[in-house]
Amino acid sequence: MMRRNAIAIVGLAATLALAGWLGLRLYDDRSIWPPDDYIEYWSAGRLNLQGENPYSKVKLFPLQIEGGRELKSVDDAVMMWNPPWTLPLVMPLGVLPSRLGQFAWLGVNLAIAAASALLLWNAFDGAKSKRWLAIVLSLGFIPTLLALNVGQISLVLLLGCAGFLWSAKRGYPFVAGLCAVLVAVKPHLAYLLWIAIAMQAAFSRQWRIVLGGVAGGLLMTAIAMAFNPQVWTHYFEAYRIHPPSEHVSLTLGIPLRIAFGQERFWLQFLPMIPLAAVYGVHAWNRRNDWNWSVEMPLLVAASFVTAPYGAWHFDLVLMLVPVLHLAVAMAEFGWTVRSRLLFALWLFANAAMLALTLAKVWSFWFAWVAPLIFLAWSLARFPLPSPRLRPVPA
Repeated sequence: MMRRNAIAIVGLAATLALAGWLGLRLYDDRSIWPPDDYIEYWSAGRLNLQGENPYSKVKLFPLQIEGGRELKSVDDAVMMWNPPWTLPLVMPLGVLPSRLGQFAWLGVNLAIAAASALLLWNAFDGAKSKRWLAIVLSLGFIPTLLALNVGQISLVLLLGCAGFLWSAKRGYPFVAGLCAVLVAVKPHLAYLLWIAIAMQAAFSRQWRIVLGGVAGGLLMTAIAMAFNPQVWTHYFEAYRIHPPSEHVSLTLGIPLRIAFGQERFWLQFLPMIPLAAVYGVHAWNRRNDWNWSVEMPLLVAASFVTAPYGAWHFDLVLMLVPVLHLAVAMAEFGWTVRSRLLFALWLFANAAMLALTLAKVWSFWFAWVAPLIFLAWSLARFPLPSPRLRPVPA
C-alpha cells in the first residue's frame, strides 16, 4: 500500500513538474502560441481602464506590439468591434501582463465551454449519466478549439445562450435577461432571439426578461463609461471609419454581394428580412405553447446562417446549441440508425473543418457548416415515416 502511494506521489510530482516546465516554455516563447485575437481584448481592456480610446488603432498599435503581436504598421492593429457593454468582460485582462492574461483567458474560456455544455444538456433534459457526452461534443468541436486557440470571445455568447435557456426553463426570467446581455456581445449573430424575447414579452405580458436584459446592459455600459465617459463616441467613430462592409464573413448575404456587387453592402441584409417575417408568424402561432428549449436551437441556427455580417469560423461555437439538442434526443433513443448517421455527420464536419484549418484557408470556406447543422437538426426533428400497411386480401 505504501509502495503504491509512493509511486502515485512520484507520478503526480513528475506530472506537475512537466506541466510547469511546459507552462514556462509557453510563457517565454510566444512563437509557440501567439496572442492572435486575444490581443484585441487585452489591449482594448487596458486602454479603457486608462480612460483612453479602446477603438483607436493608433492607441492599440504600441500596446499590441508590447503584448507580442507582430504588426508592421498601425493599420494592422487588431480592433475589438464589440459594443461598449463588452468592455467590462475584458477590462480585468488589462490589469494583467499580456502573457499572463492570455493564460487566464484560456482557462476562463475552457471553463465557459464546459459550463455551457452542461447547462445546455441540463436545459434539454439530458440524462445525468450521459453529461460527459456534452463535454466531449463541446470540447471536441473544431470551432471550440479554434476559439480557444486564438482567444476569441465567441464562447461568451454560447454561455449567454445556455444561461438564458437554463434560467428561463427554471423560472428565473430576470436572470435569463441578464444572460442575454452576454449574447449581445455580438448581437447580430442571434438577431431572432431579440424578436422572440420582445414578442413573447408582449404576448404574455411578462416583461421580466426584458427588464433583466435592459438592467444588465445598462450596468455593463455604466461600468465601461465610469472609466471612459466618451466610449460610445469612440465606438461610433470607429464604425464610421471602418464600417462592417469591409469584412467578408460566412453568411448567406455574402454570395449575393459577391454576385451583384461588393459595393452593395445592403445585399447582406436581404436573407434576414424574409426569415424575420416568417419567424414572427411562427412566434405568433406558438404564442400559447412557447417552449424555449425547442425555440433556442431554431433561432440560434437560423440567425447564424442569415446574419448580415461578422460571422466567422470560431463563431460557429454557437451551433453547439442545436448540436447538443440533437445529442440529447439521440442519447434518449439509443444507438439507432439515425443516431449513427448524425454522429457520422458530426465526425465528417469536424474532420472537414480540421482539414480546412490545417490548410489555413479563408474563413469563408467554413460557410457550409452552419447550414449543414441547421438542415440536420431540422430533418432530425421529424419522425421517420412508418411503413404503410397493405390491406389484407379477403
